Amino acid sequence: MEAATGREIDAAFESLEREKVDALFVSGGAFFAARRAQLVILAARYALPATYSQRLFVEVGGLMSYGTRFADTWRQVGLYTARVLKGAKPADLPVVQSSKFELVINLNTARALRFEVPPSLLTRADEVIE
Repeated sequence: MEAATGREIDAAFESLEREKVDALFVSGGAFFAARRAQLVILAARYALPATYSQRLFVEVGGLMSYGTRFADTWRQVGLYTARVLKGAKPADLPVVQSSKFELVINLNTARALRFEVPPSLLTRADEVIE
């Protein structure tokens, strides 16, 4: 589903409930990050297990996230910036993809959803919020 406004997010959740969807994945992007509280609240209201691409969602009560470690991303941005400031041509710099990802799980949310997180997943998590 797609949503570009707060109302469209509300409508999307209503549609997900009508369609009896079992789970939700929320992709990344500035719009969804800015609306993270709304998304997390709606997922809780509809008792919908949701995973997210950024830990920001889990920090405000989302169930779990798997995505890039932004601290590493910003470090790479700083390194690129330093190289450009020292005279490197941006077109000559290699393209670097994220190689460090993190899994964050919020056990409080899992309990509220009556969702049992498998022990094997908990042991793989980079952080577990209790």
